[in-house]
Amino acid sequence: MGQKAVYQLSGRQIVLLAFVSALLAVGVVIFFNNISGLSSAFQTDKNQNIAFAEKPAEGITNPTSLTDEQNSIEVYKAISPGVAFITTSSRVSTFFGEEFERKSGNGSGSVIDNRGHILTNYHVVEGASKLTVSLGGEKMYPAKYVGGDPDTDLAVIKITPPREGLTIIPLGDSNRLQVGQKVLAIGNPFGLDRTLTTGIISGLERPIRAKNNRPIDAAIQTDASINPGNSGGPLLDKFGRMIGINSQILSPSGASAGVGFAVPVNTAKRVIPQLIQFGKVNRPKLGASLLSVEELNKRGVDLPVQKGLLIRNVIPGSSIDRVGLRGLSRDREGIILGDIIESIDGVTLGDIDDLYRYLDKKKIGEMVRLRVFRDGETINIPVKLLPMPETRQTRRRNF
Repeated sequence: MGQKAVYQLSGRQIVLLAFVSALLAVGVVIFFNNISGLSSAFQTDKNQNIAFAEKPAEGITNPTSLTDEQNSIEVYKAISPGVAFITTSSRVSTFFGEEFERKSGNGSGSVIDNRGHILTNYHVVEGASKLTVSLGGEKMYPAKYVGGDPDTDLAVIKITPPREGLTIIPLGDSNRLQVGQKVLAIGNPFGLDRTLTTGIISGLERPIRAKNNRPIDAAIQTDASINPGNSGGPLLDKFGRMIGINSQILSPSGASAGVGFAVPVNTAKRVIPQLIQFGKVNRPKLGASLLSVEELNKRGVDLPVQKGLLIRNVIPGSSIDRVGLRGLSRDREGIILGDIIESIDGVTLGDIDDLYRYLDKKKIGEMVRLRVFRDGETINIPVKLLPMPETRQTRRRNF
């Protein structure tokens, strides 16, 4: 029988690979995630289900029978009482060790149920030691942090509902949007509460990144003015349904330049139930640190395939460890190439973001099929997606 080829790297390639691995370890080594696509009903405890509101709010007439101006007025009147003005404070210490609360920022949010849950951006409430909410008028409500997901830049906070009840913002369907349709944004730019801006959807499927550099897929682009303080507030359609969560702007000056981005509401529908129930999103992960073959090839590391993700190392007990996938290893002659994942369920992997986007729509316990290049051959390996084993090492070195 012929002996299988074992790819070994030359001395120059070993140096390059080591350098690139060190350079990319923080920014590129990622474990990939998913959550299930949940229905509009979600469980907040063992005995009670709460459904997202989806019907248009009361007080909004069929837009086809109104002028555009009157439609904007009706949407604002019906929805603005459900838009939260969120003020954050952080705990700071003086030179003498005294601690006090200091206002650190503000943002916007949307009331999503009658129990007082408010949806906002993760970056609005990140690191806050105190949260305060205004729903208009002089009344201020203390809020508590329920859960957050840095990967999608979404978070949920909660207030105790007032006796008179809350205005709940209905959720629409971001999969049915079209470029050119009217949108409205309500928020608190520069601390000016309950500000309305209008515009259109100027682009769909825009790639943006969360603060932790994870891709947020299929973002909505709008020319409705979005400014600091709008973050976390709703982007609405002409029926007053939330179709996005205003999150980012593209502007050299830091203020609105007519290019704003919103996280699609369907992404929020997948995330919210887990944030309320668990405080975080429980995602399955492959369990390996990975390097883009294309990036390595560009840097002079000559690999036997042109596309894919090279396994640098494998976390013990993880999804791919259980099926025997291998990372880089070393023998007396140098570094031996690890397995290269070329595709998942037939989807070619050009970079790490490709894998992240695919797994983002999967759930724990599902099976995927990896096409793997190993020792000169291509093999197909079924893999059951599992949560990442919690160890001190994985918490410290990976995310």
